[in-house]
Amino acid sequence: MDRKRFKKQVAFILEADKEKNILRQTHLSGHGRRENDAEHAWHMAMMIYLLKEYANAEFDLAKTMMMALIHDIVEIDAGDTYAYDTAGLATQAEREEKAAERIFGLLPDDQRDELRGLFEEFEANETPEARFAHVMDNFQPLLLNNANDGGDWRAHRVSRSQVWGRQAKTELGSAEIWEYTRGLIEENIRKGNIKP
Repeated sequence: MDRKRFKKQVAFILEADKEKNILRQTHLSGHGRRENDAEHAWHMAMMIYLLKEYANAEFDLAKTMMMALIHDIVEIDAGDTYAYDTAGLATQAEREEKAAERIFGLLPDDQRDELRGLFEEFEANETPEARFAHVMDNFQPLLLNNANDGGDWRAHRVSRSQVWGRQAKTELGSAEIWEYTRGLIEENIRKGNIKP
């Protein structure tokens, strides 16, 4: 065993545990507490496996699941930026870049480069893997919000244009899930959960 390498890996593993403390705006189904980033990432990874048949293109399953598991790890330092927080979104990339440098920098060089590469690939949203991971990143909170009768949308007075804007990338990764998503959005507009 390379003790120096192992020590770096363990340091990253313990740092990643802090993701469990980053609360998101989305609540668990059944009107539960707010979910944390680690729960969101785990749920996304499970959804990638279960819904893989709906992807627009063939993709590397393990790579995409790992992408989901690490895509929000930067929020340990950068904090969660709510999808509809205009001011927060303006500084998000800068905060997350700084966080990525520090957090992935805890790893041995080869794993640092591999995971940082996955994070950057996700952000660029150009590969089939990144596009399907983005589908799940958008679809997962949408499903929870719908399961909770649109409570988070109502609490934040979210509008139709905001939700459409957030979900716009979904079609790039899955036309079929995009069709389902459109139906959920329209249903929640009719119910008054999303402002027209």
